[in-house]
Amino acid sequence: MRNWLLPEFIEDVMPVEATRIESLRRQLLDLFKVHGYQYVIPPTLEYVESLITGTGSKLDTATFKVVDQLTGRMMGIRADTTPQAARIDAHMLNHKGISRLCYAGTVLRTKPSGIAHTREPLQMGAELFGHAGVESDVEIQRLMIQALKLIGINELHVDFSHVGVFESLIEAGNVNHALENDLHAALLSKNKTLVASLANDLDATIKQALIDLTDLNGDVTMLRRAQTILPALPKIATALQDLAAVAEQLSDLDLDMSFDLSELRGYHYHSGLVFAAYAQNYAGPLALGGRYDEVGVSFGRARPATGFSLDLRGVVTALQSSDLTKGILAPVDQGDALKEKIEALRNAGHIVIKALPNDKTSLIELNCDKELIYQEGEWQIVPLAK
Repeated sequence: MRNWLLPEFIEDVMPVEATRIESLRRQLLDLFKVHGYQYVIPPTLEYVESLITGTGSKLDTATFKVVDQLTGRMMGIRADTTPQAARIDAHMLNHKGISRLCYAGTVLRTKPSGIAHTREPLQMGAELFGHAGVESDVEIQRLMIQALKLIGINELHVDFSHVGVFESLIEAGNVNHALENDLHAALLSKNKTLVASLANDLDATIKQALIDLTDLNGDVTMLRRAQTILPALPKIATALQDLAAVAEQLSDLDLDMSFDLSELRGYHYHSGLVFAAYAQNYAGPLALGGRYDEVGVSFGRARPATGFSLDLRGVVTALQSSDLTKGILAPVDQGDALKEKIEALRNAGHIVIKALPNDKTSLIELNCDKELIYQEGEWQIVPLAK
């Protein structure tokens, strides 16, 4: 048994799911392509520094690490492709203007995560570099929505936030790093009592604003309420303006939107607008994204950046299952007419499986519901007798 058991939260992808995943992967890459996003394939393994620099401690602990036998340096197996895309933009492409990149590949994490609760997600995403305005955030958000609808998820809920609000309060209150982390965790859990306790020694205005963040969530009207009760700090004003602009520019979509100023997922990584897409019958976010302007600085080239990613494997696994496309069973006959018929069917996208001599495979295993038979002077497709 030890020879074939897989590690915990590492699984094979069987034919039905693998076929659906691969079909959607191709369609999503085609979608990204027609929007101008160029496909890149970063390496699975890199030196740890380039994988986790500027991304915060969470990605560090999520990364499997090994020692390079050639150099003795520590290497990591990527847990997220976004930093790799930022490195490619900063040093490989070196574009002066806007770059649009997309990717699709397996990442590996030390602990299970996401809606599939796996340590090996199939991460797909798109990143836009070189533009700092809200227009590029909206472009990425629209692309994410189109991608999820292409997969078959039409009734979406997208939740928006902006890390600049919390960041501004931390700066104004001269909050130390340890307390900042504690407040961040308390706000994520919307624990108003704990936030109040942690902020007890801060300026009264900052303390009250941090407490208010736990209640500042809802539809777009919440943004107007936030303007009236939060301190008049420049970063907060800009953040609320950006969120209002997103609401306006996405108003033409059939989309359920909400805004939550205490939703600070990825706070130590993101630098502006952040968002997450949800749908009914899913246990968590289908896709995550946001602005991460600071990551490029770590690679020696400051570039505005925004993007999104999703675990295609997780999304497909959670979808309602469907059968594989059924095939057509062809007989053993090797005549030229049959060969031409089979080739024509395959060129048209049909699955044709040729029977082999003495083959006792069941029709269920072959997954065929039709067969080719010779009648009326030609090869014809007929339902397969059960």
